Amino acid sequence: MRIARFRHAGEIKTGQIHHHGVRVFAGSPSIGSIIAGGIAEAHRREFAQTVPMEEVQLLAPLQPSSIRDFVAFEEHVEGVRRSVDGSAGVPDAWYDAPTFYFTNPHAIYGPGDDIPFPAISVARDFELEVAAIAGPDRSIFGYTIFNDWSARDLQSREMQVRLGPAKGKDFASSLGPWIVTSDELEPYRDADGFLDLWCTAAVNGVEVGRDLLSNMGWTFETMIAYAGRDSLVEPGDVLGSGTVGNGGCLAELWGRNGTQDPPPLTDGDVVTLTVEGIGSLTNRITSAAENAGIPRVRRRDPAQARAERQS
Repeated sequence: MRIARFRHAGEIKTGQIHHHGVRVFAGSPSIGSIIAGGIAEAHRREFAQTVPMEEVQLLAPLQPSSIRDFVAFEEHVEGVRRSVDGSAGVPDAWYDAPTFYFTNPHAIYGPGDDIPFPAISVARDFELEVAAIAGPDRSIFGYTIFNDWSARDLQSREMQVRLGPAKGKDFASSLGPWIVTSDELEPYRDADGFLDLWCTAAVNGVEVGRDLLSNMGWTFETMIAYAGRDSLVEPGDVLGSGTVGNGGCLAELWGRNGTQDPPPLTDGDVVTLTVEGIGSLTNRITSAAENAGIPRVRRRDPAQARAERQS
């Protein structure tokens, strides 16, 4: 089942992608309530009408309350690490557990949206990922395509502080084009529990990366269980696979090639991510308005400040 969130006749609605149209759910349920009800309940929902695809504007399939982005592809870690901080190899800690960071759930873009990169960034990059959508009781409700847009120059500088990424990432993430319920992708599951799906990335119609989702180091089930350790995972939470290898982002290729080839994204570039069994997600690059500078850091001698305060 492919569940979409879309605008039709001036209203935001939810429904099922069906042939060349969308079957609109009766009662106008929110995407959150559909996910919380689980897959079986989603299949039992009734429909009010069917509208042609050309009459709808697809939106990001959900506005999540949290996004955990994992780094589950060894090949990606090796290439990007060399590009971002000049280090070689994969850290030993990567093999211990599926590491993730939280990114901004309030800057979500959908199919066809323009992506406003920070104006000062000149090392603009995409990241080809698949996201699992948490369902009830830490189940996996479904999957969608996830683009973790990255300003590599900002990311490289701020991560020297050993914290982040922050402003190199928090300006935009794309989800779409819809949620494919997990039961629909079961035929692609291999003997080890991984989804054997081809994932491709293209810039301006030219393919620059291709990898199998099954090259992940951990299954989505393992990652959602790890995320829930001593914490909470709620229905509708998004868990990104991390960027696939073999050109799943430009920075990996820059690290391997020793130069920015292919070149960074610039205004007007169109990025299309395609995942077998799910669909395609396309966005165009733009620049956000320039920001004012920030005040210079205040430098002081802490010991001297304490001594002066005590005197």
